[in-house]
Amino acid sequence: MTIKAREFEIIVNKLELVTRNSGDRLAWFKYEGKTILFTRRSHKKGKDLPFQDSIRQQLKLNENEFRQVIGCQISRNEYVDILKSKGLIQPQS
Repeated sequence: MTIKAREFEIIVNKLELVTRNSGDRLAWFKYEGKTILFTRRSHKKGKDLPFQDSIRQQLKLNENEFRQVIGCQISRNEYVDILKSKGLIQPQS
């Protein structure tokens, strides 16, 4: 699946990722004050982003889940549930 910079920003906004610009656009997912995962994209505008599979894999999503996030079909809470089901976030006891 190919994504553009605009679609990466949809992901950032939808999942409420924390971002910072450096040589690349850095983004990380924080949950309850802890950084859970990290991804980045180049600053290229309009064109397909390089390392698109890396972005998907770093977000710990399969292709279908990745499409759903871009299509605004998965909320932040649903994303947290996905990460919990994959053992990346421990359920609260």
